[in-house]
Order: sequence, then C-alpha cells, then structure tokens
Amino acid sequence: IVSVFSPVGLQGSETTTPGRKSQSAVTGSARKVKDNAADWHNLILKWDRLNDEGSTMANKIVNLGFNKSSQKELQVMMAGQDTSASSNSENAFENSRELEEECDKLLSVVDKMTRIVSKMEKLVSSEKGIIDLETFQYGTGGRQTPLFQTWPTSQFADVSSKLYEAYKQELTLKRAILQELAHTTNPDLSMVYLSCWLYQPYTDDRAKLLLEGLLLETGHRPI
Repeated sequence: IVSVFSPVGLQGSETTTPGRKSQSAVTGSARKVKDNAADWHNLILKWDRLNDEGSTMANKIVNLGFNKSSQKELQVMMAGQDTSASSNSENAFENSRELEEECDKLLSVVDKMTRIVSKMEKLVSSEKGIIDLETFQYGTGGRQTPLFQTWPTSQFADVSSKLYEAYKQELTLKRAILQELAHTTNPDLSMVYLSCWLYQPYTDDRAKLLLEGLLLETGHRPI
C-alpha cells in the first residue's frame, strides 16, 4: 500500500471534485466522515511500515533460530573435546542473547499494531455514531442526499467495519506468528510464517480497494 497511497493532508486543501464543495466548506457529518477516511489511510500507512519492519526482524529471528539449532547439534558432536567447548558455549550464549533481543523488537512491533487496530475500532464506532445521529435527525430512512458523491452514510460504516475486521484478523495472525517463530525448527514451517507475515493474507486486494473507494468518495482522491 505504501507505494500506492500517498499521505493525506487534512488542513488547508481547496481541492474540489465534481458535485461537492471545497474541503474548507465541509462541515458536520461530512467533515467527520472525511477526517475518518484520512485517519484510515494514515493508520494503514503506519501499519504497512510496521509490517515491513517486522518482516525484517522475523527473518532475522528465523536465521538466529537455525544458528542456535546448529550450534546445539555441534555441541553434541564436540562433547568431550575441551578445546572448542568454551568457544561454542560463548557463541551459543551470544546467539541466544541476540535472538531474545530480536523477539523483543518484534513484540514491540506487534504492540504498536495492536494500538493501531484499537484506533481502527474507534473509527468504526465514530461512523456508527454518525448513522445514529442521522437517524435521529432524518428518521429511520436517513438523509436523502449523499454526503459526498454517491454513497449513503451507512456505506461508510460498512467499509470501516470490513477494514477493521480484516486488520483485526491480521493482528491475530501476527500474534500467533510471534509466539511460534522463535521455537520453530522446521525450515518449511518457518518459511510459511515469514510469507504470512510479509504478504498479510487477511488484508488482501479487497481491503485495498475498500480503502481506495473510501478515499475517492470523500474527495481525498481525484476522480
């Protein structure tokens, strides 16, 4: 997503799109929905940067784990040979220390992702609050004219809910990978974990299209 989406600015833009007012004139529910769309964009940018950082750390954890396993095998083979026992022990200690450090770094990345998903949940609540407000103002049928181009207000809440569910599932997967990665000695399984972390199966092209549609509808993307 980083290569596709550019940062969205909220202040001072006078860009207009067909059928809607300039950004500075947007008020009320439209203002809140537009701000929420920008928040979605920026949160996902942060998520993707963290995903790239975490992928680098995960690869290092796998490599360190393989080194640790190899050193254990070597220690068994060299048992009784005092000349290399001390050196092997030092290498094993250093490898274990570095492995622990990388695991702590990856945990920090997952913690930051958790906070991002919490903010996404608040955006969903915000969109549902806007629907409740419009139901109070206009009745059960809601407003008759769209806030921006064509979407009814309920569609913003629907898109937000789908995006939130996708990233919540992805976060659950990240946590599972974090728990298993350093303890896996099977190279094939380790490659599966690394691939799942990098390519994010729950935030696929459908999620990207949802975000792009949201940005187009609210005027953050030119039509």
